[in-house]
Amino acid sequence: MVLWSGMLQKTIIDFFFPIYCIGCGKEGNFFCQDCSPKLQRIGSPFCQKCGRPESTGSLCPTCWGWDTKIDGIRSPFRFDGIISQAIYQFKYHNLRAIAGHMAELLHNYLLINPIPGDVLISVPLHPKRLRQRGYNQSDLMARKLSKLVGLPVIDHCLVRQKDNPPQTKTKNVDERRRNVLDAFISSDQSLSGKRVILIDDVCTSGATLEACAAALKTVGVSSVWGLKLARET
Repeated sequence: MVLWSGMLQKTIIDFFFPIYCIGCGKEGNFFCQDCSPKLQRIGSPFCQKCGRPESTGSLCPTCWGWDTKIDGIRSPFRFDGIISQAIYQFKYHNLRAIAGHMAELLHNYLLINPIPGDVLISVPLHPKRLRQRGYNQSDLMARKLSKLVGLPVIDHCLVRQKDNPPQTKTKNVDERRRNVLDAFISSDQSLSGKRVILIDDVCTSGATLEACAAALKTVGVSSVWGLKLARET
């Protein structure tokens, strides 16, 4: 009975709010059968720290000599083409319905490329920006992913205390690191000894995840891995 109820609810929602492909506009799915293969996936070899495509499969030039708090960053896709359009719609045009599909893409990636984790934490927005946007797209993805991987989402344990400009407004890696320096704080001692997976949408330089990891490790988190849907390459 519950199954039929769920199917009926989905049928009604699909009728009144049909889904269209981000790439070509065809009705039925956010990424149709023709456009899905066009998503630019990141495969081996890649930097073992930041996940950026790297011919040696070791560390990229940026990560050499950088003493990081983040244990590693992984991303299924390059931030380009259809996936960049999808993230833009999700982030700035209230396409919240795509959160579940984004989470499925992350889940499929983790099945082949597992990373250690006990809990999921979404990269938080500053309260001012959250009020303006009305939702945190990373939190929506984290909650959908939680149901797929069986890991809990921990709320309010990581706080963005600085309303710094978006990382896209910065010019280089050094500026991005300065932009998010001390931007996050954590005081949740219950995270001590936990392995955290940070969920976010786009990785530019990894500076935001590094700042989050630094804050989380002050409360004794044992490891912090970043999982972002796409990254700039």
